[in-house]
Amino acid sequence: MNQHRGAIIVGASSGIGEALARRLAADGYEIGLAARRTERMRRIGMELPTKAYVATIDVTDTEDAREGFFELTDAMSSVDVVVISSGVAHVNHDLEWDSERETVDVNVRGFTAIATAAMRYFERHPDHASETDGHLVGISSVAAHFGTGGVQAYNASKAYVSTYLEGLRSRQADSDADVTITTIEPGFVDTDLSLGGFWESAPETAADQIARAIYAKRNHAYVTRRWRLIAWFLDLVPKGLLRRLF
Repeated sequence: MNQHRGAIIVGASSGIGEALARRLAADGYEIGLAARRTERMRRIGMELPTKAYVATIDVTDTEDAREGFFELTDAMSSVDVVVISSGVAHVNHDLEWDSERETVDVNVRGFTAIATAAMRYFERHPDHASETDGHLVGISSVAAHFGTGGVQAYNASKAYVSTYLEGLRSRQADSDADVTITTIEPGFVDTDLSLGGFWESAPETAADQIARAIYAKRNHAYVTRRWRLIAWFLDLVPKGLLRRLF
């Protein structure tokens, strides 16, 4: 792999984002680390085998986040992949407004701010040395397939992510740029966001499967792969029955 290929990971200070940064760096990518925890990212960057760049970005401040994203692209020698892994999850049966608002601010507004910035970058800086002009990867969730009480904002926000990325793929049909867009829908992954449960994977396992989906230029992948069975079940079972189950 060309040692000068680069990837920006938004939400790189922990969990799936950190694990994926380490995996892609091991495969030769220079890494742009973007998140709120600057010192944590600097420590991660020092441990990577390739060159690392750090940008302090709070996606809830959308204008500043977009500005920081473009500054990061300017600093890096190449940006071939952008992964949006930032996210929050709250159990909120009491519908506390602060929790619901933060979920929407990070998972919907912040996600959209970075996704549109990434698409703008790829469309204005086509990579003529690659088969495509860039690769946008969004971390959604199997939770996008159903709504359940307590985590209603989280599930709805991930449905937004999956649908938005689907819309961007449709948009590509009328675009001169050829940007690959991959939707990743994990099940339970052992991170700070995890609510726990069966088939929970380590972040490193999730990162390995996400990396393979990136290299294969997949439109969609479940992590781990067995979660596609749950997603199919959720899509097929009548909503009334799902409400009784969950």
